[in-house]
Amino acid sequence: MKVLFYETKSYDKDSFSEALPKFPDVKIDFIDANLSPMTAGLARGYDAVCAFVNADISAMTLEVLAGFGVKMVLMRCAGFDAVNVPMAKELGITVTRVPAYSPEAIAEHAMGLALCANRRIHKGYIRVRENNFSLEGLVGVTLHGKTAGIIGTGRIGAALARICKGFGMTVLGTDLYPNQNLIEEGCIDEYVDYDELYRRADLISLHAFLNKDSYHLINDDTIAKMKDGVIFVNTGRGGLVDSNALIRGIRSGKIGAAGLDVYEEENANVYQDRESEILGSSIVARLCSFPNVAMTSHQAFFTKEALGQIAECTLENAQAFGRGTDFLPKSVVTAPGIE
Repeated sequence: MKVLFYETKSYDKDSFSEALPKFPDVKIDFIDANLSPMTAGLARGYDAVCAFVNADISAMTLEVLAGFGVKMVLMRCAGFDAVNVPMAKELGITVTRVPAYSPEAIAEHAMGLALCANRRIHKGYIRVRENNFSLEGLVGVTLHGKTAGIIGTGRIGAALARICKGFGMTVLGTDLYPNQNLIEEGCIDEYVDYDELYRRADLISLHAFLNKDSYHLINDDTIAKMKDGVIFVNTGRGGLVDSNALIRGIRSGKIGAAGLDVYEEENANVYQDRESEILGSSIVARLCSFPNVAMTSHQAFFTKEALGQIAECTLENAQAFGRGTDFLPKSVVTAPGIE
């Protein structure tokens, strides 16, 4: 089973090379280029390709891959909205993902962003480095006794709910498939609909899948329903949020603090060093201009434990495909994402 890994970084090479001896049927090669219609031809002679969330796995890319005999796309992430799943199915290409990897890592990062944006920790750090010890403009709110609203209570949302409970917060959940076990466990106090969550929550965190129904779930109308000064966090998918509506919400004061690990138009930036460039009118430049916004670049998952789990799951599915055995549970993608 020969697999070509696209857009690999040093940490990808380290984690996959460390796990590879456990999967003797799998042979891998690493390249720097990202997967797109222009680079899909590099997969000639390979059985599968492996890509990350910011790849362009459109119909055109898939047609090129199929033309060169590629039968499998391994997403080394949980999200698959970069893949035109119906076209992959039509072409006979199997698509797998990593359904869960260290959900605690992402939940911890979400809370870290909430704390950073709310208490202006990023601004305070910069001030002290410049010998400015003023506290002006750094006031935040205490989370203890407040209400957290978690949209999407899968493994990541559940992990964040436990963290919020540790902070002494009331936790509301919204999910298409409410998990009553989380209520019995005491992680979630109550499942409510979207409107009630927006109305009651002091902190809102997104952990939903991106699809045609959830695209721009957060928009002008939904932001208007939120509490004044709400703390907003997104470590899910950039397309869940209308960025221009978010900016308007920050400017109006409706959103008191925002912690973002994902955002629209991020594909050109993810894991790239653009320090010497002028980003101009980009969403990143606009968001970073606000003192109450803390941003990272798809960093939420980034722990040693998560990288190891991603590598093992991806390689196990590759080996299963080659052997004709069962894939890991919930790893085969059958529902379409955003094209």
